[in-house]
Amino acid sequence: MKRICILTLICCLSICFAFATGIEKPKKVLVFTKTAGFRHDNIEEGVKVLTKLLKDENIGMFHTEDANVFLADSLKNFDAVLFFSTTGTILDEEQKVAFQNFLKSGKGFMGIHAATDTEHAWPWYNNLVGAYFASHPAVQEAKIDVKNRKHLATKHLPKVWMHKDEWYDFSNVKPDLKILMTLDEKSYKNGKMGDFHPIAWYQKYDGIKVFYTGLGHTKESFYEPNFQKQIIGGLKYVLGY
Repeated sequence: MKRICILTLICCLSICFAFATGIEKPKKVLVFTKTAGFRHDNIEEGVKVLTKLLKDENIGMFHTEDANVFLADSLKNFDAVLFFSTTGTILDEEQKVAFQNFLKSGKGFMGIHAATDTEHAWPWYNNLVGAYFASHPAVQEAKIDVKNRKHLATKHLPKVWMHKDEWYDFSNVKPDLKILMTLDEKSYKNGKMGDFHPIAWYQKYDGIKVFYTGLGHTKESFYEPNFQKQIIGGLKYVLGY
């Protein structure tokens, strides 16, 4: 019954959005924030900002923390999935299969911040998101070197971007990621990755367009125009704009 209610709600929202915008087939994104480990206190605030940003871009959005949405009949209503600071093991085996099949059908995936602190025991997900969270120092300002300013997620940025956030160190970093931004560990304290510290990247994995940004720990970051533009640029990339 719960699954039927979720599917009905998604379908109704999709129809209402189409009528409201006048767009025949608007792009739609599933924003998922389920946590089975640490829970970031900016999730609710971030969802509010995401709702406005996507509405302004005429992109449909459905937010949930209910993993029952990860079924074929529900997922078919979306064009991409965004994991926003999810943590821990959040999908069961049936849901994982539905998620994989959905993405492999030509859909997109985007991760924000703790999306890399998710499903640590699932190698396919590690390859999808690109790396796993390992540790972090205290929140502080750092120098970001923007390595690629032609991508939709970074074309608005200067070559050097000073930003205050929680800076993840990563493990299991895929060697073939397309790195968009790196951190200069000399600009902040207690980074552990050395001279090569990626913090945002994109790739195509199993035919799936993927974008990830390690930014987005603080509430304040979601009100920073440069980060807002990065979110929209990353989403547009995985949506195929």
